[in-house]
Formats: sequence, structure tokens, C-alpha cells
Amino acid sequence: MRAVTIVSFGGVEGLEIREVTDAPRATADRVRVRVHAAGLNRADILQRMGRYPAPPGYPQDIPGLEFAGEVVEVGEDARKWKVGTRVFGITGGGAQAEFVTVPESTLAEIPTNLDWAQAASIPEVFMTAHDALFTQCQLQMGERVLIHAAGSGVGTAASQLVKATGAFAFGTSRTADKLERAKEFGLDKSFVVSGDPLAFVEAVKRWSEEKGVDVVFDLVGAAYLQANLASLAIKGRLISVGTVSGSKAEIDYAVTMSKRLRIIGTSLRTRSIEEKATATRLFAQHVVPLLATGTVRAVIDRIFKMEDVRAAHKRIESNESFGKVLLTID
Repeated sequence: MRAVTIVSFGGVEGLEIREVTDAPRATADRVRVRVHAAGLNRADILQRMGRYPAPPGYPQDIPGLEFAGEVVEVGEDARKWKVGTRVFGITGGGAQAEFVTVPESTLAEIPTNLDWAQAASIPEVFMTAHDALFTQCQLQMGERVLIHAAGSGVGTAASQLVKATGAFAFGTSRTADKLERAKEFGLDKSFVVSGDPLAFVEAVKRWSEEKGVDVVFDLVGAAYLQANLASLAIKGRLISVGTVSGSKAEIDYAVTMSKRLRIIGTSLRTRSIEEKATATRLFAQHVVPLLATGTVRAVIDRIFKMEDVRAAHKRIESNESFGKVLLTID
């Protein structure tokens, strides 16, 4: 089969489309899927650079964490899927290829109103957002959520889910245009971070009538830690989803103790199959129906052919993208 292949670590020149060993046959509870589209994530950029290897058991040289395609083979113990079913799902790596073989429990059925590209833009961002907000932070109706990088794929998914559940979303970005575009996806208020991150603390106070936010959904990392803690209300929750600004910062325990805060870290990629199955089941139960009715929707920036994967990586690295960057695999 053909696949995006990392032939050397570093820049985009290390990416090639190559013939590689075919995905394994479907045995036991495994399902083999013909991939029609795959999402591109910052994790793929880091893997290309040699800074984020795939977990054990997944291809180290074929990136890709999410996909949409058609079931072509099921194992003898698989009961949920039939050949021909349109499915989307997550995996620890190897999705940017013509075929991928995964446990049946990590797949969900694609709603009929989504095409391949739209479907491929969904699993990683919506599953990450849903798991972080509802499973980890137990978000409730009427609560206030601060979403950093609100114009990213995960950011727009998070704001839509916050709105759909009857909570309130406040978003930040370093780009005013992204925040303006993000308004249609559920942001109640927004703030452009142009310098000191502590500036958004005052904005949060004004927006929340001095109460603070109940949840901070953080895709930025170290640079925002102090401001995040200051923005949280009593018994607030900080969920760390990304570390684009770095992973090390100094913490003031007096703040966390006096406010009785919870700081939570999350990652889908490194979880066990059982944990991914749970996240997928909850996604299928709570998010897929919203996709089917159009209550929440895919946010797509650009669609590239697999052969143009280098251009797709450059698009993400430009920081100009709004929503998801995708690869179609013919």
C-alpha cells in the first residue's frame, strides 16, 4: 500500500509517499479500513521532527492519528461492523495510508450527512475536546470555560460542545481574525493575546463579573500557567491539552490550595486500547448525534491530496490555518 512516510527527521523534505508493507489482515476483534481521508495534527509535525515518536506497536515512520474510510475486512471476533460500513476513528499512528487496521472498539459510524473529508476532520479534535471537558472536567450546564487557541481544530470543537451543553465559552488567540471567525462556533466573548498573558486575566474578570471561569481548556502550555490559575474560580479545573509554548513552568501552590483547584493532564494518543475504546464509545453516544443534526460541525481549513503532504505540513506550521488540515487518499 502507499503511505506518507517519514524517511528522515527534520523539515518537510523528510516526507515521501512510498510503497510500504500492507496494513495487517483483520483477525480477532480487528477491523481493516480502506482510508479515504486522514486528519493532520501538530503531533504529526512533531513526529516528523523526531520529537514525538509513536507509541509501541504503531508504525514509527507513518504518521496519522485519525481517519475516515470504509470497512473492507473484519476479524472473526468482531461483531460491531460489516464490510462496507463508513467509519471514522483514532489510532496511535499509521492513519495516513491507504489502509489501517484497528480494534473495532475504536471506530464509530459516520453520519450520512458527512463526506470523507468532513468525517476525517472530526475524531481527534472532537474526541479530545469531549473527553477533556466532560469526562475529565465534568463540565456542567451554566459553567464558564476559557478556551485558548480558540481558532484551532480542537479549539473550535471545544467551543461548539460547550455551547451545545448550555455552558459559556470565552476564547483567546494571538490572531484577531481567528477569533472573529470563531464566533460562529460558539464563543460568547474573546480576547486577543498580544503580549503578557496576564492581560487576559482582567478580561476574564470582566466577562465573569469577577467570579473567574470554572474550566480552562489549555492548548498553549507553560507560558499561560500563571494566568490560567489566576483566571480560575473557586474549585476550578485546568485541563492541559497542548504545550506549544513549552512544557515547564513555575507553579504557585498557594493559589491552587486557596482556590482548591484541580490541574489535569490529558492525551489520547498514549492511552491503552481500553481507554481509547471508552472515549470512542462516549464520543459515539454524545457527539455523533450532534454531528448528524448539524448542531456541531466540522471546521475545515484546507484539503490536500496525500501527494501534497509537504504543503499540508507547511500550512499548519504557518499558524495561519483555521480549523483542520486534511489529506485525501485516492
